[in-house]
Amino acid sequence: MRHVQGRARRAGAALAAVLAVLAGAALLAGCSGGIGPFGPGGMFGDPPAAGGVIRVSPDDGGKDVRPDRRLRVTVPDGHLVRVGVVKSQDAQDSPVAGRISPDGRTWQPDDDRLALAAKYTVDVVAYDARGRRSARHTTFTTLVPDQRFIAYVTPENRATVGTGMIVSLSFSREIADRAAVERAVRVSAQPPVEIRPHWFGGSRLDFRPEQYWKPGTAVTVDLHLRDVQGAPGIYGLQDKSFAFTIGRSQVSLVNAAQHTMQVRRDGQLLATVPITAGAPQHPTYNGKMVVMDMQDVTRMNSRTVGFGGEYDIPDVPHAMKLTDSGTFVHGNYWSPGAPGHVNVSHGCVGLMDVRGGRSDTPAGWFFDRSLIGDVVEVVGSNDRTVAADNGLGGWNMTWKEWKAGGAEK
Repeated sequence: MRHVQGRARRAGAALAAVLAVLAGAALLAGCSGGIGPFGPGGMFGDPPAAGGVIRVSPDDGGKDVRPDRRLRVTVPDGHLVRVGVVKSQDAQDSPVAGRISPDGRTWQPDDDRLALAAKYTVDVVAYDARGRRSARHTTFTTLVPDQRFIAYVTPENRATVGTGMIVSLSFSREIADRAAVERAVRVSAQPPVEIRPHWFGGSRLDFRPEQYWKPGTAVTVDLHLRDVQGAPGIYGLQDKSFAFTIGRSQVSLVNAAQHTMQVRRDGQLLATVPITAGAPQHPTYNGKMVVMDMQDVTRMNSRTVGFGGEYDIPDVPHAMKLTDSGTFVHGNYWSPGAPGHVNVSHGCVGLMDVRGGRSDTPAGWFFDRSLIGDVVEVVGSNDRTVAADNGLGGWNMTWKEWKAGGAEK
């Protein structure tokens, strides 16, 4: 009996030692790239490579994809869980119907022919042969007929968005006659408010009022671009209107120095949430940023945002995109001791969460109460103010600066 009890004590001590190692390792993780016991290189091994588990054709970021190309999602060694495809065309979003094969390895659309002058967004969740979950988010745009241009519009038609939403038009071709194109686009609001345009280069035109929109405002965008000459011999294709509604006001103030985020709804403080921001070597941008996209789960790979192979996390929960360069507010399950205490990320804002994400965590609570178009402002970070064209960062410009960017003064 003493021999059995001695073995039990030794086993208990060994288990305690393992748990202590895991707890210490969990504090060493960073934004979008922690190296905790369950993360990259941990006890369960490296996560699957982004393109190894889920393969999407046409390629991510593809442009001028011909209509005879076939849209396919495949998992060579594993099975698909969920595939969602959205086609954006003439400011209208519509789901693309399709089906997963009986063996779970392939998804294909019911209609094999791609639409012209459209943007496709593909979101996939799958498991590999070892049971590891992976997510992939890709986009591509299809061919616009010769001598035509179109505008891809943000936000979506009939959307309800936050008070910080900026109307953004991304043109399929470089615009030479900006004044002619600007005159062909009208953004109006009810109740009325002055709305002015600002060009970022020759292929992007944004619109905003002087201050954040008032809740309940109805905004209409009229595109009268058909046959408007944007450049020599190149004419617009669209004659279309769409509308969206401004929801309640929510502005969240992140203080990187104090490791907190104050969430205010219609001017009233809802909560103060502990956060972790960018580490000293990778500080978070200061300034006003706007939620551009929201995903329940996404993959974050350091190579896609200009870092080396520092991290690759396949299942980041409650991810809310703030900039084109890769700044997110997201759930962080790999650095449980960081939010509220220390900045360890690569520039993102991390909130406490669990693997897989839950609504009763700070990250889940914030995600469930947020809209695309909400404002997240960062102060107290040792970095520059985010550029006005990095995401929907135009609120960082003064009204005078904004108006100076129109083609017609």
